[in-house]
Amino acid sequence: MPPAEVFISHSSVDQVTASRIAAELVAHGIPVFYSPRNIIGAQQWQDEILKAMKRCDWFVVLLSPDSVESMWVRREIAFALREKRYENHIVPLNYRACDLTSVEWLKLFQMVDFSGTDFRDGCRALLKIWGIGLRDDLAI
Repeated sequence: MPPAEVFISHSSVDQVTASRIAAELVAHGIPVFYSPRNIIGAQQWQDEILKAMKRCDWFVVLLSPDSVESMWVRREIAFALREKRYENHIVPLNYRACDLTSVEWLKLFQMVDFSGTDFRDGCRALLKIWGIGLRDDLAI
Protein backbone atom coordinates (compact mmCIF):
# COMPACT_ATOMS: atom_id res chain seq x y z
CA MET A 1 0.00 0.00 0.00
CA PRO A 2 1.49 3.38 -0.96
CA PRO A 3 2.27 5.75 1.89
CA ALA A 4 0.06 8.71 2.75
CA GLU A 5 3.22 10.77 3.33
CA VAL A 6 6.91 9.93 3.79
CA PHE A 7 9.17 11.80 6.22
CA ILE A 8 12.76 11.96 4.95
CA SER A 9 15.39 12.37 7.66
CA HIS A 10 18.89 13.38 6.58
CA SER A 11 21.93 15.44 7.43
CA SER A 12 22.22 18.81 5.74
CA VAL A 13 25.54 17.55 4.32
CA ASP A 14 23.53 14.94 2.36
CA GLN A 15 20.93 17.42 1.14
CA VAL A 16 21.65 16.94 -2.58
CA THR A 17 20.95 13.20 -2.45
CA ALA A 18 17.99 13.65 -0.09
CA SER A 19 16.54 16.18 -2.57
CA ARG A 20 16.93 13.73 -5.43
CA ILE A 21 15.18 10.98 -3.46
CA ALA A 22 12.37 13.34 -2.45
CA ALA A 23 11.92 14.47 -6.08
CA GLU A 24 11.83 10.86 -7.29
CA LEU A 25 9.16 9.91 -4.74
CA VAL A 26 7.05 12.95 -5.58
CA ALA A 27 7.38 12.19 -9.30
CA HIS A 28 5.96 8.74 -8.54
CA GLY A 29 2.97 10.21 -6.69
CA ILE A 30 4.22 9.81 -3.13
CA PRO A 31 3.75 12.84 -0.86
CA VAL A 32 6.96 13.70 0.98
CA PHE A 33 7.92 15.87 3.92
CA TYR A 34 11.46 17.00 3.30
CA SER A 35 12.57 19.92 5.45
CA PRO A 36 14.37 22.11 2.87
CA ARG A 37 11.34 21.89 0.60
CA ASN A 38 8.56 22.06 3.16
CA ILE A 39 9.77 24.59 5.70
CA ILE A 40 9.51 28.18 4.56
CA GLY A 41 11.11 31.29 6.01
CA ALA A 42 9.96 32.54 9.42
CA GLN A 43 8.59 29.14 10.46
CA GLN A 44 9.80 27.46 13.62
CA TRP A 45 11.53 24.52 11.95
CA GLN A 46 11.53 22.31 15.05
CA ASP A 47 7.76 22.72 15.34
CA GLU A 48 7.24 21.98 11.65
CA ILE A 49 9.38 18.84 11.83
CA LEU A 50 7.46 17.58 14.87
CA LYS A 51 4.11 18.24 13.16
CA ALA A 52 5.29 16.35 10.09
CA MET A 53 6.55 13.40 12.11
CA LYS A 54 3.17 13.18 13.83
CA ARG A 55 1.40 13.32 10.44
CA CYS A 56 3.55 11.08 8.20
CA ASP A 57 3.05 7.33 8.11
CA TRP A 58 6.50 6.29 6.79
CA PHE A 59 9.96 7.30 8.03
CA VAL A 60 12.93 7.13 5.66
CA VAL A 61 16.41 7.99 6.95
CA LEU A 62 19.43 8.60 4.74
CA LEU A 63 22.39 7.06 6.59
CA SER A 64 25.86 8.53 6.34
CA PRO A 65 28.66 9.42 8.77
CA ASP A 66 27.14 12.90 8.99
CA SER A 67 23.57 11.78 9.64
CA VAL A 68 24.44 9.33 12.44
CA GLU A 69 26.39 12.13 14.14
CA SER A 70 23.58 14.66 13.72
CA MET A 71 21.73 15.32 16.96
CA TRP A 72 18.56 16.16 15.01
CA VAL A 73 18.63 13.02 12.87
CA ARG A 74 19.18 10.89 15.98
CA ARG A 75 16.21 12.62 17.64
CA GLU A 76 14.02 11.97 14.60
CA ILE A 77 15.07 8.29 14.60
CA ALA A 78 14.31 7.99 18.33
CA PHE A 79 10.88 9.55 17.81
CA ALA A 80 10.09 7.20 14.90
CA LEU A 81 11.16 4.14 16.90
CA ARG A 82 8.79 5.09 19.73
CA GLU A 83 5.75 5.84 17.57
CA LYS A 84 3.30 3.02 16.86
CA ARG A 85 2.43 4.52 13.44
CA TYR A 86 5.98 3.82 12.26
CA GLU A 87 5.95 0.15 13.26
CA ASN A 88 7.18 -1.71 10.17
CA HIS A 89 7.30 1.66 8.38
CA ILE A 90 10.93 2.67 8.98
CA VAL A 91 13.27 2.45 6.01
CA PRO A 92 16.98 3.12 6.48
CA LEU A 93 18.81 4.03 3.28
CA ASN A 94 22.43 2.91 3.23
CA TYR A 95 23.96 5.91 1.48
CA ARG A 96 27.54 6.23 2.76
CA ALA A 97 29.27 3.66 4.98
CA CYS A 98 29.02 4.66 8.63
CA ASP A 99 29.21 3.38 12.18
CA LEU A 100 25.66 2.66 13.35
CA THR A 101 26.56 2.52 17.06
CA SER A 102 24.65 5.73 17.83
CA VAL A 103 21.55 4.42 16.02
CA GLU A 104 21.96 0.75 16.96
CA TRP A 105 18.28 -0.18 16.54
CA LEU A 106 18.40 0.57 12.82
CA LYS A 107 20.53 -2.56 12.35
CA LEU A 108 17.31 -4.55 12.86
CA PHE A 109 15.72 -3.10 9.72
CA GLN A 110 16.27 -4.17 6.15
CA MET A 111 18.26 -1.40 4.50
CA VAL A 112 17.81 -0.09 1.00
CA ASP A 113 21.15 0.35 -0.72
CA PHE A 114 21.89 3.79 -2.12
CA SER A 115 25.66 3.37 -1.85
CA GLY A 116 26.17 2.07 -5.38
CA THR A 117 26.83 4.06 -8.49
CA ASP A 118 23.31 3.69 -9.90
CA PHE A 119 20.95 6.01 -8.03
CA ARG A 120 18.00 4.57 -9.97
CA ASP A 121 18.65 1.09 -8.52
CA GLY A 122 18.24 2.54 -5.02
CA CYS A 123 15.03 4.29 -6.08
CA ARG A 124 13.75 1.09 -7.66
CA ALA A 125 14.32 -0.84 -4.41
CA LEU A 126 12.72 1.90 -2.29
CA LEU A 127 9.62 2.18 -4.45
CA LYS A 128 9.26 -1.61 -4.51
CA ILE A 129 8.57 -1.52 -0.75
CA TRP A 130 5.26 0.17 -1.58
CA GLY A 131 4.52 -1.94 -4.66
CA ILE A 132 5.40 0.88 -7.05
CA GLY A 133 7.53 0.27 -10.11
CA LEU A 134 10.21 2.75 -11.12
CA ARG A 135 9.09 4.61 -14.22
CA ASP A 136 11.92 5.50 -16.56
CA ASP A 137 9.85 8.28 -18.14
CA LEU A 138 9.97 10.08 -14.77
CA ALA A 139 13.77 10.03 -14.47
CA ILE A 140 14.95 12.81 -12.19
